[in-house]
Order: sequence, then structure tokens, then C-alpha cells
Amino acid sequence: MDVFRTPDERFENLPGFAYEPNYVEVDGLRLHHLDEGSGQTVVCFHGEPSWSYLYRHMLDRLVANGHRVVCPDYAGFGRSDKPTDQGWYTYDRHVEMVSRHLDQLDLEDVTVVVQDWGGPIGLRWAAEHADRVARLVILNTGLFTGRVSKGFMAWREFAERTPDLPIGKIIQGATTTDLPDEVVAAYDAPYPNPESKAGAQRFPLLVPMSPDDAGAAEMVAVKDALAGWDKPALVAFSDSDPVFPFPRAGERFTELLPTAGEQVRIEGAAHFLQEDRGEEIADAMIAAFSGATA
Repeated sequence: MDVFRTPDERFENLPGFAYEPNYVEVDGLRLHHLDEGSGQTVVCFHGEPSWSYLYRHMLDRLVANGHRVVCPDYAGFGRSDKPTDQGWYTYDRHVEMVSRHLDQLDLEDVTVVVQDWGGPIGLRWAAEHADRVARLVILNTGLFTGRVSKGFMAWREFAERTPDLPIGKIIQGATTTDLPDEVVAAYDAPYPNPESKAGAQRFPLLVPMSPDDAGAAEMVAVKDALAGWDKPALVAFSDSDPVFPFPRAGERFTELLPTAGEQVRIEGAAHFLQEDRGEEIADAMIAAFSGATA
């Protein structure tokens, strides 16, 4: 298997990202995660085509409030190794790899934060490791069981016809914030050439388009598990995301999760709401879970 490893120097001096890298090995691949702070643990699952850099605003606020924050990069993303064959990437493999990654860390009483593809991956991880998970935070995501939005279809069609995805420009196009050039470049940093983008290129094609497609049955099983969730949960969606439109996309989770309560509206944010309103989201988490126990 051919694997691309992004040179370490591409991660030097990224704005707002002065964190030490941490690595584990799974099946010969070096996988990266951030691990900052101490206290009650928050694990943040990123989406497509982002990486752990997306969580820096939330991370700093949560660490300052006395939390340990762990942000894994999936295989093919961020500082993790990147198999160059698109066919290597499947939903099941992503879940297996991140599960074996997190198994090597000391995780208990975890708050799981998910967004975009982090939802199908992180919520499945939470359901399969419920003894370690105490709280859920669900941001702009869905469980893909065969129905998708027009916004998603536009994104899928773009990805299919674009063999060298402009990662930083995609992030900029899905935020309300006018990102500085150096921040756009930071999102590009892990991906210097087309072969390094195989994982990002593949993700849109892994979304099930019908109930019979690969992954749909597994996501239905995750929905079933969440329907019986009895621990605290926070659902917070932004109001300017065509892929997961407000309020309906979030209401699917507030209706599903018995403990979710009312959806929190993150105003003035788009799909990558962690970039637009990361500190506000962290504050909403702190307020929602202060004093909450599993």
C-alpha cells in the first residue's frame, strides 16, 4: 500500500496552532491527535475536508475552562498518514481506524463532539463505546441513511469533477468568516499534492445515496442506539449551512435523542461553525454541562 506522509515542516508556524503533535500506530500507519489540557475529556471528531486545525478555537476555550481536549486526525487527513488509493477508504475502515487509535489513549467520562463526517464516525464510536461516553455534542451533521440535501448533492458533484480539491478554498467557501490567507493556507498544509488528498476526495462518495448502499444499515443502527440515549446531549446547528439546513437538520437529532432538549442556534455561522463561532460553541457546552454527570 502506498502511503503519503506530509512533511513535518508544512505544519510549522501555523496561525493559532502551537500544539505538540501526538502519534499512535495502527496497521503500520502513523495517526495523529492533539491532546491538550487536563480534566474532564472532550474528544472532537472532524469532518470533510477539514482536520484537527478546525477545533483550535474551541480547544483553547475548553482547556482554559479545565478540560482535556483530544482531536484525532483520521487516516488520510491532517498530520496522519495518507493512503493514496481512494479505494482504501470506507466508512467501516474510518470507524475501525479511529477506534483503534482512541483505544490507545486513556479515555473515560468523555464528551464526544461531532460535525460533518464526524457525526457518522463519532456517533458510531460513542454508541459502540457507551461505557466511556458521558455526553454528546452534535454540530451540523447527519446520519446518512439514503436521503441527502440539494446542498450535499452540489458538493458531491463538485468533488467528483475536481481531481485536485482546493481544501483551503473549500473551507473558506463554507464559512461566514473572511479567513486570512495564512489560515486558508493552514487548512491546505497537510495536502501538498493530489495524492495526499485521496481521503478527502473519497469522502463525498461514501455517503449512501439509497438505503441499500454501503454504510446505510450501520447508520440506521447508530440512530437506533441514540433513540435510547439516556445521558446529556447538546444539539447546536448554525443558521447558514445549505448542506445541513437550519432548523430541520438539527431537529432530526433533538427529536431522536431523549435528552437533547431544544436545539441551540449558532447565529451567523455556516457549515464550519467551529471556525466561525468556536468560542461560542465551547461556551454553550460549558453552560449546558456544568454540573451534569453521566
